[in-house]
Amino acid sequence: MEISARNALKGTVKAIVPGSVNSEVTIEVAPGVEVTAIITKASCEKLGLSEGKEAYAVIKSSDVMVAID
Repeated sequence: MEISARNALKGTVKAIVPGSVNSEVTIEVAPGVEVTAIITKASCEKLGLSEGKEAYAVIKSSDVMVAID
């Protein structure tokens, strides 16, 4: 994966709270350290996110995105 954002924190999906349009995704990047992002429900499904799966919290400016390998 190559990305222009400078901060990509690898971790494990700890929780997903699906909504009608958006999903709240919490990624544990270190023991007791979590990053939470709101992404579209469609993006969550396209990435195949589920609890226990490895993912990245990608931080650029004020946005937190989610990525996978």
